[in-house]
Amino acid sequence: MRRDRRPYFIRRLLDAWVRFYTRRFIVPAFDEVGGGLSVTSPRDIEIFGGNIRVGSHAHIHAARGNLTRLCTWTTDGREGRITIGDYVLISPGTHIVASESISIGSNTMFASGCYVSDSDWHDTYDRTRELEKHAPIVIGENVWLGVRVIVGKGVTIGDNSIVGAGAVVTKDIPPNCIAAGNPAHVVRQLDPARPMRMRAELFLEPEKMAREMDNLMRYILRENTVGGWLRSVFSPTTDD
Repeated sequence: MRRDRRPYFIRRLLDAWVRFYTRRFIVPAFDEVGGGLSVTSPRDIEIFGGNIRVGSHAHIHAARGNLTRLCTWTTDGREGRITIGDYVLISPGTHIVASESISIGSNTMFASGCYVSDSDWHDTYDRTRELEKHAPIVIGENVWLGVRVIVGKGVTIGDNSIVGAGAVVTKDIPPNCIAAGNPAHVVRQLDPARPMRMRAELFLEPEKMAREMDNLMRYILRENTVGGWLRSVFSPTTDD
């Protein structure tokens, strides 16, 4: 597909369906969720287990065939928990799985396909039990995890730090740095004197932003027709 052929009113109907599905099936799955939750492809989002809390204006995205999963498990009477701050972005294919505790600060961004788990899930010598192979994860505020980053048990990632694509984080990453590699290590320090803009700034006037996005979508789709959309679905060409 080279462009969105849907007429504006079809896009609005689909958006309304997503909002309904989110209210009916996604929101009740959380113990707590703040206002302004936005999701895409909600049928490809799985929320499993208790003690999962999300702050305001979280964006949780999935895609067809690319499941996004937030999951807690109960092991030996201990129930895991996931706590996510405000303005967090979670991209398609990200899995966050807790046996003990995973804490994610506000304004943090997960690129596609990240995997965060606070447990090895099996002991080294007893493959039938987890035993002590678990430890809490703390991801600070305004952290940016690149595509397919893996974060293992017991790790703390400091505020504002960036973890490069494909990195495997097995030890703590300090604040205000860029880390990369397997195992991940610091490759550069960020300049603490430079001002940092965070995702929260996108939501200073959420109603105004929503109107502007709607006007933009109306403009982009202004020439689309029902006939052209149906033709692109059932008989696409190289122009579609």
